[in-house]
Amino acid sequence: MDWMKFAYAVLVVALLIFIFPAAKYWLKNSPKAERGDWQAFLLPIGLVVLFVIGLMWIVSQ
Repeated sequence: MDWMKFAYAVLVVALLIFIFPAAKYWLKNSPKAERGDWQAFLLPIGLVVLFVIGLMWIVSQ
């Protein structure tokens, strides 16, 4: 079982090594926020929240 913990640790370190440069690049070259972006983000999130609340309400009936 100890070899599995070691393998998971090696995997996590490898993922961090490979993902960090890509994440740094993505943050540097990401599009800048413009006017109206928050509304475009909040509308789908709000719909999902309302859907989940509706499901909870249906289940509690």
